[in-house]
Amino acid sequence: MWVFSGGHGFGLDQFSIPTSIIRNRRTGVLIISDTGNDRIMLYFPVATDGIVIAGGNLVNPNPLNGPAGFYVHPTGESLVIANTFSHNVIRWFLNDNTVTVLAGDINGEAGDTPVLLSFPKDVTSDSLGNLYVADTGNNRIQLFKAGQTVGITIAGVAGLADADPSSLRRPTAIQLDDQGN
Repeated sequence: MWVFSGGHGFGLDQFSIPTSIIRNRRTGVLIISDTGNDRIMLYFPVATDGIVIAGGNLVNPNPLNGPAGFYVHPTGESLVIANTFSHNVIRWFLNDNTVTVLAGDINGEAGDTPVLLSFPKDVTSDSLGNLYVADTGNNRIQLFKAGQTVGITIAGVAGLADADPSSLRRPTAIQLDDQGN
């Protein structure tokens, strides 16, 4: 059972706009993106305080700017994070707090070209290492093939919501099934 009683704020028992959560079924550990505090928190079962594992005050300046959707990289050594207000997707290495930009602009520029993102809210990957990004501000889903920085729009139309029945309006989440669809 989890009880978070710290309320709104920046303490280790508090959140400001928690957006995404992952629970390890085996250990019960929770990992939560604390979007308003620009950090990712880890909580052990029955703990009242969390541990900052990405963002927060681990690195100065903090490269996280509104982290939203994320996943644990298959190696377990890093998190891949939709860095919403920096308009990019980053890989945060947990052992040394270094960051690599995987998609979007390294300087946080937003745009609707194949290499830019606008307020991405979620990210996932398939078994080949391809990234799928809910490019919320551009009303589209972008596919970045493994190791590539030029995206391919696979759903929606950049900048156009409600253009036709296949349009998307501000997608905020993305998930693949067992077949990678």
